[in-house]
Amino acid sequence: MTTKSVSSANVQARETGDARLPTQWGQFCIHGFEDAHGSEHVALVMGDPAAAEAPLVRVHSECLTGDALFSQRCDCGPQLEAAMRRIGEAGTGVVVYLRQEGRGIGLLNKIRAYGVQDREGADTIEANEALGFAPDARDYGVAAAMLQALGVTRLRLLTNNPQKVHGLAAAGIEVLERLPLLAGRNPHNHAYLETKAARFGHHFERD
Repeated sequence: MTTKSVSSANVQARETGDARLPTQWGQFCIHGFEDAHGSEHVALVMGDPAAAEAPLVRVHSECLTGDALFSQRCDCGPQLEAAMRRIGEAGTGVVVYLRQEGRGIGLLNKIRAYGVQDREGADTIEANEALGFAPDARDYGVAAAMLQALGVTRLRLLTNNPQKVHGLAAAGIEVLERLPLLAGRNPHNHAYLETKAARFGHHFERD
């Protein structure tokens, strides 16, 4: 393939290659991207979302503990699986997988924040702030640039997070519909989800 760079709201994403990625939910094509800071991200593409009027899209921030290590402190892993299943059922769509661990503070700082929560009873926002970080330091401009590189500018977004809708819209992506993605609630993450609803405005209505 020919590599290309796309800018969205002054955020660049350079596509570096693609390959077939068979999964239990169907066959995706995995596209690699690099942003202006050298961070690596991927997009999982099924079918031809550029030809669809409004394909399903999930913008998912990396969560090693939830996605790969099966942690029940969050709902990230089940959300990723649910999004891939729904895109598989639809036959077309995109999962944008951003390397923005711990709401943008990085894996090791996320572990430190977990420790603050364990020792002090802090919620996720209080723990981040206690370590000198913003409650949520993620930037969705790179996701918009990746989607534009894939030819997707209008979509239906699988998310409970209104900030993702606003972030993509600010970067030039038209979000026609926000679809709730409810998965992975358990006794260990009840307070975490309640904090997201009360302090970040996440929506957990039934789809």
